[in-house]
Amino acid sequence: MAKSQATFAKKQLEKNRQKKKEEKALRKQERKENTGSADDMIAYVDEFGNLTSTPPEPKKGEEPPEES
Repeated sequence: MAKSQATFAKKQLEKNRQKKKEEKALRKQERKENTGSADDMIAYVDEFGNLTSTPPEPKKGEEPPEES
């Protein structure tokens, strides 16, 4: 007698689950490698209220803020 079709279907389902699990792990690893630093996420506001990626130039007479 031939093997049951149920056995074949179970094997196919397990293969599909394993494939999806591997793809998910690969996507997770790619996201982990491609995370940006906090410096990439900083935005500054200029005197006109527009967002820019460059810090504003200090005005004359002002001291730059001290970083701790």
